[in-house]
Amino acid sequence: MNLKIIKDPVHGYIEVEDYALRLLDSPVLQRLRYVRQLGFSFLVYPGANHTRFEHSLGTMFLADVAGRRFQLPEDEQRLVVTAALLHDIGHGPFSHACEPLMEQYLHRTHDEIDPIIDECAGSLLREAGVDPAELCSVVKGKHPLSGIIHGDFDVDRMDYLLRDAYYTGAPYGTVDAQRLIRHLIRYPDGTVLDENGVNAAESLLIARTLMRPTVYYHHVSRIGESMFQLAALEHCAGLTEEEIPQFLRMDDAGCMHALRTSPDAVARDLTLRLYERRLYKRAVYAGSDQVNSATFQDGLSLEKSREIAARIAGLAGIRPEDVLVDIPPIPHEMSLGVRVQSRNAITNFEELSPRIRTLNMTRREQWRLGVYTLPEHREIVTDAACEILHIRKPTRQDTLF
Repeated sequence: MNLKIIKDPVHGYIEVEDYALRLLDSPVLQRLRYVRQLGFSFLVYPGANHTRFEHSLGTMFLADVAGRRFQLPEDEQRLVVTAALLHDIGHGPFSHACEPLMEQYLHRTHDEIDPIIDECAGSLLREAGVDPAELCSVVKGKHPLSGIIHGDFDVDRMDYLLRDAYYTGAPYGTVDAQRLIRHLIRYPDGTVLDENGVNAAESLLIARTLMRPTVYYHHVSRIGESMFQLAALEHCAGLTEEEIPQFLRMDDAGCMHALRTSPDAVARDLTLRLYERRLYKRAVYAGSDQVNSATFQDGLSLEKSREIAARIAGLAGIRPEDVLVDIPPIPHEMSLGVRVQSRNAITNFEELSPRIRTLNMTRREQWRLGVYTLPEHREIVTDAACEILHIRKPTRQDTLF
């Protein structure tokens, strides 16, 4: 068996077997070298230019560690490793920034990789002894082995927390991934955590919570995403049904070039603003205590967000494209299905870790509804947005930029 050694800044030396190397060198995975892992977070953290490619490589490494820990048979081990390597090939330009566009135009999420596998990687998988349909099932979370990649303590999350913390410099994503994996025990009816791994598990939950406002939902990153999404919407309005999927399969550079040279003036202007970092500013940045949060429990689609933005702009007497509305879903409560095995009994994780209740309260308090506009329109947009969305008028602290 031939191995290729790849040096990774997060995990060290990663061994890649021949079958995985052939997939790694395929165009569908090489494209991920040019898709940023964190979308527009580089507007906040200059070092956040890492890509989906290296994250896929790191996830594959941890999946291999987990598979060996669980002593999976060779065929299952290979299935898990290849699924981890390919789990992100469905991402569009700028990763999650493109997800609402994919849902609106393609009616799928990035986890639904079946058409990409059929077109680009099916023969390579079959050569490796992996059933493409079974792999897609693992990635979609519909397979008994899916929990390794999509679970309470999955290797996907372990890698991106470590990697995102490393490249942003944020000190909150530290997770002892290998210790956590070592203390996971796989039974036929699910995964159990050894009691010695409770602290490592708690560190992952804390990292998830602290990274949300500082990295994943930082307001500048959200403004960049919202500007990009509006530019893409305006651009796609002039494309044919065949051209839109091609646009959403581009890498970051190709996508931005298409938007900068778009026939649509709004798309061109917004894209130039992103390039030059002349961003919209917060007119409203409201927490759940300022709104009827039940109204926004599931967040808003792009279409609904644009409808509300147009109403706010109309009341303020400005152009619809001068207002962006960003209402993410209210964070769901972390309720872990993982049980903990001690010397005497198996108990629920929540019974041994009362911190989950506190973390859930913190996640809810972190939620923000954002309305963004050009600097010169902030005051009139604040008034209009508060009236239309029934928001308690923000204080000066709420609107600092």
